[in-house]
Amino acid sequence: MEPATAVETIQREMTVFARRARASAGRLHPELSLVSYTLLGHLEERDGCRATDLAAHYALDKSTVSRQVAALERAGLVERRQDPEDHRVQVLLLTEAGRHILGQVTVSRRAAVGERLADWSQEDLERFAGYLVRYNAWPRSG
Repeated sequence: MEPATAVETIQREMTVFARRARASAGRLHPELSLVSYTLLGHLEERDGCRATDLAAHYALDKSTVSRQVAALERAGLVERRQDPEDHRVQVLLLTEAGRHILGQVTVSRRAAVGERLADWSQEDLERFAGYLVRYNAWPRSG
């Protein structure tokens, strides 16, 4: 396969992957979009952060993050607290309900991905995982 053809195939398949991920997120938890799920996961991983940090990490517009965070707050999944180190700053944290929903959706997502990959060899799984990590680690991703 020619390099240009391979890149085109990769781009097309990544688009299909993203569309399926967005669609499955709605099925796993109707109120939790893929973006919301991703933001909750980041907040859990970092044990909270500022909205501007979320926007920078995911290369999202601040207004997009603001709308998503507002919806998560209204749903009782996220709360704002004053940063103990800088009282001018608000930190976003998961609520217990947020941790619970995130846990449920994570289990469901892992099961769905596991089902699709069930007949892959361990070597293929590790290679695929390595390629995804390598691709996503590129500093100018977006």
